[in-house]
Amino acid sequence: MKFFTEEEILDKHIGIKGTPRRDKFEDDLQAFLVGEAIKKARLSKNLTQEELGELIGVQRAQISRIENGKNLTLHTIARIFKAMDISAKLEFGDIGQVALW
Repeated sequence: MKFFTEEEILDKHIGIKGTPRRDKFEDDLQAFLVGEAIKKARLSKNLTQEELGELIGVQRAQISRIENGKNLTLHTIARIFKAMDISAKLEFGDIGQVALW
């Protein structure tokens, strides 16, 4: 039985790093993970999607899209963290960190 690394599987089925298909896959995965983190934070604060939407001035459907990794912008993420009083930092590799809230 041959074992494969995650990278080998991704290379074979999605494409090698740097190809448009692989880049899109990785971007979508990151957006999904950010959405999941927002959902987890919302649930830890015992907020419904509708309540969070009211805090930042959007409809419940928009919160649902955000939690599904859609329509994510740094501005929106910062507004959500601020509304839930959660501090967060964004790290830019060698450049340093930026506080979102």
